[in-house]
Amino acid sequence: MAGMFSTKGRYALRVMGDLATHEGWVSLGDVAQRQGISRKYLEQVASLMHKAGYVESLRGKGGGYRLTKRPEEYTLGGILRAAEGSLAPVACLDCTNDELCPQIETCPTVSVWRDLGRVTASFLDSKTLADIVREGGDAAGGLC
Repeated sequence: MAGMFSTKGRYALRVMGDLATHEGWVSLGDVAQRQGISRKYLEQVASLMHKAGYVESLRGKGGGYRLTKRPEEYTLGGILRAAEGSLAPVACLDCTNDELCPQIETCPTVSVWRDLGRVTASFLDSKTLADIVREGGDAAGGLC
C-alpha cells in the first residue's frame, strides 16, 4: 500500500501547518515556494480549507490566507476530512458517496477495514495542528 491519503490531504496538512507558523495574512505564493507545491494546486487545497471554515482569505495587496482559529483547535482528522471527504481506508466503507459495497454483509474482511478506520480516525482526531507544528523539526525521525 503506497498511501492511504492523496496528495490533496497531505498538502492540506502542510498548508495549514505553514499558515500556523506565520503571523497575519500569508500569500499562497509564499506557501507554494516554502512547501515546494504548485500554486495552482494550492489554490484548490486552500479553497477546500476555506469552504470548511478553517481559513479566511483577503484579496489584494497585503492579503492572503490565515487560520480562523488557533492551531490547537484543529484536529488533523478534521483537516483531512475537509480535504479528502473521508478517512475510510477502503472505498467500500466511504459513506460520502451514498453507495455501499454490495458485499458488505458477507465480506470476510470488512471488520478489519472498519477497525482500521476507527483506529486511524481516533489517532488523527487526537492530534492537532499545533502538534505537527511543534513536532515539525523531527519530521523524518523514525520513518520506515
